[in-house]
Amino acid sequence: MKEHLDKITPQVSDTWRADEVYTKVKGNMKYLFALCDDETRYWIAKEVSDRKEGHDATGLYKEAKTATNKIPKVMITDGLGSYNIAHKKEFRTNNRNTSVHIRHIHLKGDMNNNQQERFNGEFRDREKVMRGIKKQDSIFFDGYQIYHNYIREHMTLNTTPAEACGIIVEGNDKWKTIIQNAKVWVRSS
Repeated sequence: MKEHLDKITPQVSDTWRADEVYTKVKGNMKYLFALCDDETRYWIAKEVSDRKEGHDATGLYKEAKTATNKIPKVMITDGLGSYNIAHKKEFRTNNRNTSVHIRHIHLKGDMNNNQQERFNGEFRDREKVMRGIKKQDSIFFDGYQIYHNYIREHMTLNTTPAEACGIIVEGNDKWKTIIQNAKVWVRSS
């Protein structure tokens, strides 16, 4: 399913957000770095890391560029240094900033990352029910990304993030539709 869905380019806005949330994999502390679109809440990219401080977020930003075929005009993160380094590496062209990086955010007011923190809470709620993740390359991460983008209706949007990006999944059982479409795609590949 993931390979099939990765071939579809979401029509995301020009403002993206990134944040990290800790998770336990086999009892060891790991960090899920996630990057989402501000307007559609579409989960664009993710990566799991052994550490927060000193993590190279360049891969996260590269994955986001590949998935969307664009770079954001505005990138909102917390003050973690790896985001700033990745922003300079991936979103600068000809030594010029083509994207503004907002990284001095607060809990209140218009300079916050509450949307991404809400996403972290959504992820944590699901992780708790599972009683932990068994391996770092678990299909749970891909599966939950698909669920978030294509299945679960977002309360603020009153639609799924994928539909907000112009990606329509037909049918009453969206899981079934995605599985069937992926199966057809595999046969034709």
